[in-house]
Formats: sequence, structure tokens, C-alpha cells
Amino acid sequence: MTALSDFFHDLKLPTISQVAHSLIATLDDEDASARSVAAIIARDPALTAKLMRLANSARFGSRGHVATLDEAIALAGMGHIRTLALAACFADAFPELPGLDSDEFWKSSMACAGYAKWLAGGLGIDGSEAWLAGMMLRLGELLIYQVSPSTFAEIEQQPHLPGGRWEREQRLLGLSEGQITAELGRRWNFPAKLVRALECSSDPLAAHPFCQLAGVIHLASLLADTPSDDPAIVDELPQDLLDTLRLRKEWMQARFPAHESFAAAA
Repeated sequence: MTALSDFFHDLKLPTISQVAHSLIATLDDEDASARSVAAIIARDPALTAKLMRLANSARFGSRGHVATLDEAIALAGMGHIRTLALAACFADAFPELPGLDSDEFWKSSMACAGYAKWLAGGLGIDGSEAWLAGMMLRLGELLIYQVSPSTFAEIEQQPHLPGGRWEREQRLLGLSEGQITAELGRRWNFPAKLVRALECSSDPLAAHPFCQLAGVIHLASLLADTPSDDPAIVDELPQDLLDTLRLRKEWMQARFPAHESFAAAA
């Protein structure tokens, strides 16, 4: 088994931009304003252009009328624009990897993020925070590749059954992608709440005290691994976790979102 400290010992950490670090600092800053977040993003012209394209896409329903970052934030909310900016920064921090379908990887990550935000809405918790945690979850896999491409290949073997990666990661490494991503988040100075949620995400019911956000990420990952628009897949989710979160299947099935509505955001 590979201890977390051993895993990171000779690992070259991905480098994120100063803009990303500044945005991370605002996550734990109750005084952060929409104007300050816009000013941080504006320091990176390429990132700004990417976000403006998104803001003027059909996804935002803006019909191409968004001309500034301030308008984008007014339309989508500061939290959502900030998480989209961080997602773009993370994608830029990781190179293309041989044997990995990058397009599919990021679509899966965005789907996990979307399901996490949807579930958070049903629980009355911060949707932007849930979205960011869901989007980050699989970053640990990319670090596994850097440490051992052969282990990565075995983890990624088909079929991709819901939860299958967690089982293979534990068997081969004694670690989960969430634990690895959590340590990366810790080293990138992410808020402790987000780090703990990622750390506990593969087995949230084993965490004491229970971490609600970890439970949300766990369910979101299972749903992202089951690309279906059929609300009946809710019946396959672990009932003990649904009970602990106090999520009702009837509510979930009545409001079940289209998988592609999330994956298309990648």
C-alpha cells in the first residue's frame, strides 16, 4: 500500500497560475466581492476571453449580449463565474496524457460537478462549492498517471462501473482519487472544508463526524459514471447514504436532470 506522504514524495505538483491562487484565496474570504473577483480574473486575458465566450453561449441564455466580466457575474453569479474560472485554470495545469481521452475526462468531471450542484440545491447547501468539489474530484487520477502510468491504465480499464475506480484505486494504491485530490488541494491552500469533503468522498459514511459535502460528491460521482437520463437510476444509489443525507428518491426522480446538460459544459 502507498501512504499519501510516499505518493507525493517525488511528485512534481502541477503549477497553477497566480490568478488561480488569488481566486482560491477568495473562497474562504467572506468579504470577497464580485468586483474583486472580476478584477482578479481580468488579470488573465485568455481566461477572461474564455469566460466571456461561455457567458455569451446558449447555456447562459444571454443571446450574446454580455460585454464585460461584471455583466457575466451579474448574469450567472459571482460563485459560478469563479468556479468556472478555477475549472479552466485546473484544466490548463494538467498536460494531455497518452492513453487518456481528455475530452471524455473533462466531460465526466463537469458532469460530476453538475450533479453535485443539483444535489446541493436539494439540501440547501452552497451549490458553487459543491460544483467545484465535484469538478476537482478526479484530478487525483491525473497525479496517479504521473506516479505510475501502468497503475493508471489498470484503474481506467473498462468497464467503468459506478464506483469501480474507487475499488481499483484502493486495491492498487491503498488510496482514493479523492484523498489524492484533497492533498493537492491542501497544498494549493484550498479551504479546509473543501479538502475534507474530497478526502472523505470515496467512503463518506466512514467519516466522523459525517461530512455532508463528501456525501454529495460521492453520489454525484456515481451518477456521472452512469450517463443516463432515466430517473430510475436513482434506485441504484446507496440507500444508507441517501438516508443520512435525508435525500428523498421521489424528489430526485421528479427533478432528475439530463446528463448531457452537464457534460456539454466541458
